Amino acid sequence: MPHLHIKEFKTISLPSEKDGVAFRFMASNVMHKDEKMIAVNYEGEDFFLLVKEDTDRTLLKTDKLTRPASIYNVHKALLAYAKAADLEVLASNVPDTQKNVHLQEATALKKIEYFAKEFPSEKEIRIEVGFGSGRHLLHQAANNPDVLFIGIEIHRPSIEQVLKQIVIQKLDNVLLLDYDARLFMELIPSNLVGAIYVHFPVPWDKKPHRRVISTNFIKEARRVLKVGGTLELRTDSENYYAYSYETFIAFPKISLQINKNRDIAVSSKYEDRWKRMEKNIYDVIMTNDEDSPQLKIEGNFDFGDCCASLLSEEELLQLHNKTVRFDGGFIHFERVYTLENGVMLRISMGSFDRPEHLYVIVEKDRVAYFPELPLRSPVNLKAHQHLVKVLYG
Repeated sequence: MPHLHIKEFKTISLPSEKDGVAFRFMASNVMHKDEKMIAVNYEGEDFFLLVKEDTDRTLLKTDKLTRPASIYNVHKALLAYAKAADLEVLASNVPDTQKNVHLQEATALKKIEYFAKEFPSEKEIRIEVGFGSGRHLLHQAANNPDVLFIGIEIHRPSIEQVLKQIVIQKLDNVLLLDYDARLFMELIPSNLVGAIYVHFPVPWDKKPHRRVISTNFIKEARRVLKVGGTLELRTDSENYYAYSYETFIAFPKISLQINKNRDIAVSSKYEDRWKRMEKNIYDVIMTNDEDSPQLKIEGNFDFGDCCASLLSEEELLQLHNKTVRFDGGFIHFERVYTLENGVMLRISMGSFDRPEHLYVIVEKDRVAYFPELPLRSPVNLKAHQHLVKVLYG
């Protein structure tokens, strides 16, 4: 992750701007006095820089929850703040270079709001979860120009490498998303998707709740797949294969195809390596056999106009580490920050196995999520209702 080690952190007058980067406000962690957050806006993206102070040096980096789609924007913000505050940099892994020419032309990387506002439906959709090097995704897109491919990945270097290839290969039928695929599935319209590829997911043997394949994921896959559409798992993990097969077969009615060491048109460098090691590779392919009801999600994330009944600042500060549980989900107040004129809460909310993590700014005349609204899913809307009850007593 890009970062600067600096001798001493210095504040600047806020709001202010340097080299096109806007610095809006600062938040200070109530429980950990050595942690501060700086709100940044650059090229339309809102995110935080994180300050971690120590006795002999201070770390300045991007906040993991709000990191922008472009790693270049992180580089730009770090260098701009260092210049604005005249910081003494002791060590850095941030290149002082121009944005890659291919990344300057790239438009395929989208934020979740793009899909939440109006999901693309003009073409058949195929989705790849965790595209890694992008070999399979790019191959499929090049050979199926009339299909729109959505690639989901959270590893930034992989995203940027695939973005470059999309520009170089002049592909106009690929969109990329840095997001939790399990949550993304919940906003896809029903009966729309032709195929979902989950190739070589992380097995998560010690943290099985983080696995992509789960009962809920399969339910959502069956809903979003059109009749004849497929969910294709490909793995070299014996444990993941066995777990996944048991999860699939637990459904009272399901169509499955099992393959072992099947060759496909294109393979990743890791798959090539595993084949040389003579590791077995398993495919579990589920075919959807029936139409699903259309997706209906009602509600919004408004906080209303009752700011007069908000908890006091002292009461808000007491929310640190509190948890509210409800049927099907929860809200956990992870951290509390003070602002110049209010309080900021870092929360996790939604379902237990795929929660969202975000910030809520609470000021005298407004309450708002930052930097963006939660995904509009039934469990998140329910969590929002409980959050409103907490904040308004």
